[in-house]
Amino acid sequence: MHWAYEIAKRLIEKHPTKEVFTCASGISPSGSVHIGNFREIVTTFFVVKALESLGKETRFIFSWDDFDRLRKVPQNVPASFERFVGMPYSDVPNPFGEGSYAHYFEKEFEQSLQAFGIQPEFIYQSVEYQSGRYSDYIRIALKKRKEIYEILMRFKSSPFSSEQSEAFFPITLYCDSCNKDTTAISAFNEELGQFEYTCTCGNEGVQSLGGKNRIKLNWKVDWAMRWMMEDVVFEPGGRDHSSATGSYNVSKAIAKEIFDYEAPDYIAYEFLGLKGTNEKMSSSSGNVLTPNDLLLVYTPEIILFMFAKYKPNASFHIGLDDDVLRNYSEFERYQSAYAKGLIKEDDIRLTLELACGGSIIRHPSFSQVASIFSLIGFNYELLQTSLSRTGQEFTMEEINPISDRVAHWIIYWNPHRLVSINQVNNVLYYNSLTTEQRRKLNELTELLRNETSLSGDSFMNQIYAICEEDDKKRMRESQKDLFQNVYQLVIGQSSGPRLPLLISAVGREKMVKLLTFS
Repeated sequence: MHWAYEIAKRLIEKHPTKEVFTCASGISPSGSVHIGNFREIVTTFFVVKALESLGKETRFIFSWDDFDRLRKVPQNVPASFERFVGMPYSDVPNPFGEGSYAHYFEKEFEQSLQAFGIQPEFIYQSVEYQSGRYSDYIRIALKKRKEIYEILMRFKSSPFSSEQSEAFFPITLYCDSCNKDTTAISAFNEELGQFEYTCTCGNEGVQSLGGKNRIKLNWKVDWAMRWMMEDVVFEPGGRDHSSATGSYNVSKAIAKEIFDYEAPDYIAYEFLGLKGTNEKMSSSSGNVLTPNDLLLVYTPEIILFMFAKYKPNASFHIGLDDDVLRNYSEFERYQSAYAKGLIKEDDIRLTLELACGGSIIRHPSFSQVASIFSLIGFNYELLQTSLSRTGQEFTMEEINPISDRVAHWIIYWNPHRLVSINQVNNVLYYNSLTTEQRRKLNELTELLRNETSLSGDSFMNQIYAICEEDDKKRMRESQKDLFQNVYQLVIGQSSGPRLPLLISAVGREKMVKLLTFS
């Protein structure tokens, strides 16, 4: 059974009378949201889809933790923004235009989700906190702050301190003057819910709970409180939150003991890597590959397929080299089998359905397009014609999603794949061939002059017949040798597209000219 369905069935068994299953995810808009963060939301998305396919009503929420402090200035943000460190993301200005820092990175990610059909209910924590919606629960946390301190100390190796317990407050308080969290609480009136504080900027101020306050619960308390507020039954979390003393287990205890709420089911997901580096992707450092970056190379359904086929606790790397060809080929093979009803394995079938919704998406083969697109100068009409000549009929609407991505992949990630048609005969290479090799090339040239159709098996069978031998192994070697000589003489490469497609792209007359030396 697919992992998303295992989780969905476990949730249904655990909550047999629940009418709406609320599944959550969320992150801080610390910078461009990368594909590692994308695993957070897509894991929840797949569980929601599984629940819905099992007949359950769902609520899919995504919390933007934009009332968190700016901790670090990413590489793609001006260094001058260092002066805003300590302010909530929602109040830091947009480094690239109008609005706020939070809004810029939130909208960037939200727009990318539209391509995947992922449409959660977005909750902006800066709005929720400052509206006063959480004030009653902040009061509860403050009233029970010593119990919270005791819970936190259970998960630490340092000893309990009565002095620290007395001084502990489970909140962040932003200064009214500098808007930073560099404050210290000097007095607290529990009855009035009023704080006196000092700030490193020199300000001394007073804040009260309720209304538009500048007070936020600290992360592990905040997480537990929001589970209770939204009645969350499932939420994934990164590996860094998932150790025995990690955030989830701490928040789980706080949810139960402070807010009287049973923590949601939880699954830890592994981080993703970029192929060729051991570094962890980080929005705050700028070492990222975003969903929008990935969408320039992969179609949305293939990205979803890649994420759905791995269990969340399995790590994998994403590369933009020849892995792209392998990933497309795998998806195309499985989708073809699915369309014919040939897939029996539940895991693969459900993975395709989670990625594509059961629809069959018709595009030309990525590898085929990649093999000839630069040869024809990235000309879309010529591509359509070349495919048609080999019996593959596609509309431009079916071609464009693949050809756009092939062009981007070659130009920006694999420029060594930029291939052009030889403009003059490669006499030097031809002279290096044996008499037998030249004879086979001449036979192929005659076939090209006389054969009218490049599609179907008949044409390829005639090419294979040029290398006919009793020894099958020697025959395959002979065929490989012939093809390699053709590629060298036509495109100056040792390999290339299937011959019918190459001939269609280059043109019959040009092929004959490049293969004729007498």
